[in-house]
Amino acid sequence: MHTSPLPLTRDLVLVGGGHTHALLLRKWGMNPLPGARVTVINPGPTAPYSGMLPGFVAGHYQRAELDIDLVRLARFAGARVILGKVEGIDLDTRCVRVPGRPPVAFDVASVNIGITSDMPALPGFSDHAVPAKPLGPFAARWGEYLERTGPASVVVIGGGVAGVELVMAMAHALRAKGRVAQVTLIDNAQALTATADKAAATIRKAMEGLGVDVIEGATIAKITSETVVLEDGRQIPASFVTGAAGARPYAWMADTGLEMQDGFIRVNGFLQSSDPAIFAAGDCAHLSENPRPKAGVYAVREAPILFNNLRAMLGAGRMRRYQPQKDYLKLISLGEKSALGERLGTSFSGPLMWRWKNHIDQTFMNKFRHLPQMEPPAMPRLHASGLHEALGNKPMCGGCGAKVGHGALHAALKHLPEVQREDIHSLPGDDAALVHTGGVRQVITSDHLRSVSDDPVLMTRIAAVHALGDIWAMGATPQAATATIILPRMTPELQRRTMAEIMATASEVIREAGAEIVGGHSSMGDEMTIGFTLTGLCSRAPITLSGAHTGDALILTKPLGSGVLMAAEMAGQADGDWITKAYEQMTHPQAEASRILADAHAMTDVTGFGLAGHLMGMCQASGCGATMDLDAIPLMTGALDLAKLGVRSTIFDENRSIALDLPSGGKADLLFDPQTAGGLLAAVAADKAHNLCERLHKAGYPAVVIGHMTEAAGLRLQD
Repeated sequence: MHTSPLPLTRDLVLVGGGHTHALLLRKWGMNPLPGARVTVINPGPTAPYSGMLPGFVAGHYQRAELDIDLVRLARFAGARVILGKVEGIDLDTRCVRVPGRPPVAFDVASVNIGITSDMPALPGFSDHAVPAKPLGPFAARWGEYLERTGPASVVVIGGGVAGVELVMAMAHALRAKGRVAQVTLIDNAQALTATADKAAATIRKAMEGLGVDVIEGATIAKITSETVVLEDGRQIPASFVTGAAGARPYAWMADTGLEMQDGFIRVNGFLQSSDPAIFAAGDCAHLSENPRPKAGVYAVREAPILFNNLRAMLGAGRMRRYQPQKDYLKLISLGEKSALGERLGTSFSGPLMWRWKNHIDQTFMNKFRHLPQMEPPAMPRLHASGLHEALGNKPMCGGCGAKVGHGALHAALKHLPEVQREDIHSLPGDDAALVHTGGVRQVITSDHLRSVSDDPVLMTRIAAVHALGDIWAMGATPQAATATIILPRMTPELQRRTMAEIMATASEVIREAGAEIVGGHSSMGDEMTIGFTLTGLCSRAPITLSGAHTGDALILTKPLGSGVLMAAEMAGQADGDWITKAYEQMTHPQAEASRILADAHAMTDVTGFGLAGHLMGMCQASGCGATMDLDAIPLMTGALDLAKLGVRSTIFDENRSIALDLPSGGKADLLFDPQTAGGLLAAVAADKAHNLCERLHKAGYPAVVIGHMTEAAGLRLQD
């Protein structure tokens, strides 16, 4: 008997991608809770690991070594990712507010967003300094500063462990670069008060050896573009200023209505806030029963307890108490590949301690670099022949990678009877049919996509832009739309939440295109599928595939690569940053590009059949051939790397059969990559191509001339 996936019944929302949530997602991927839909919300696709920050600043690590890839981790955990900065939690509506999208509803939520070391009250800090936390922006600014030439002047504000680690790392990095540097640590009281005397003396000696000036008991009056001005009148040279003076909570948490302690969320021994359905962990939480300093070791140790208690709150198991350890091994980087280890008042320092710290840090990061390989469900012992071949050796792609192949589609269409109505013109191979209604030219099209993302909002944007591409490719103006939505099995409440997200987003995208949603249909199935049927109006004859002329220039408005990137993302092989950039391209509407290319002789949107397939269709309809400049064709970030590794979309082989004369391997394979919400491909008069590309660039499209139409039939690459 066929069994459908188990229905979704509860929403778990993780606010932030901190260390606790990252470990929780890893555990969730190995032991998911059936019925729970997990969402993680984070400002970016990665979550930096703070333990390796001093090593990066000193030059011992590359920037990428600090990052936990949340997009890849979420795919492993079966969670959806929402990229955005949370601006609030509404306890009454049980929603998380994220700018630029509908509210995200939850049944159970957890907050793990870390802290900031911003100093908004210090005059000049916001304009001329960068806080050490959040880590991502700081690391980027420091990387830029370190690459400069000439003398350097650096000031670190705050004499705690974080401050002294940073100032020593900066001094070492600048010395290694051969730059003359003045490096200063400023504290308004005494530095290293939380460190035992022996350890503090060792650290001070290390700072002295690196040439760090330590100013204590000094109050800062203001920060300028070149100096830090103290209240006693001293001016400390500073072309780079950072703040590491204590932990500051994010302001929006105080407006939630949860009980707070100095701006941090108060939690009990179960890591629950004053609202039992909302948990908090890491530096943003205050352990009311066992207060502890802000340190990453506690965030890491909280992960298994939070994992257990969130599942219990969702209906599975019993709650467990978190018992924080009284002390822990503090490992403090000393600039060079040397570190100090301290516990219970005893300390040791030297290269051996740095190697131990590096081992701990690398072990932690390897948990996310090398995610466990989970075994797929076993094949039934008895099955029909051909099942292994039909399944293939990889997951079925989403988006246009899941489309029916060119051969099957054309074989089915060629047996349809000819259109007999005089008011309908179906142009073979074109993007939409032409309908004459009361003297008005109207085009009509329909398209849908199997989801490439579990985020209904992102998927709706992609599907809407994809479906609108057929209208824009014919030079028409979008008019009306109906939505067709298939949701995975879920409770009525989750249906309501999901449909609200989808329809609010669909209405926004369709209305921005100049059309209106007038209705739709919905059903439940095994997975999310979103599609649209659209009409568009033509003020003049539509642009078709058949109008290209020999000598026309070919303009492409978007880079290629979405098929191979989505295939790699499903298999856990793509960098989250690559996927994020691909999504940005896929959700970029082509309305203005269509207007700029209104005088094109022929035009199509590049989607399921890939660039080669769609260009072949234009050539056949126009009675021409085409030559492409492979070097000129733009690619999405990461697409070429993946193509060289042999990553392919499930429809690649079918697309490859369309143009067997073209070469294979490397970049050439991306000519057959199915694109989702791809760019417009336009044949234009050669003498107008340069001007059109300039106009497209000003409108935000990375458009390029990729080749020319030729008299000789077929597709070729330029020599």
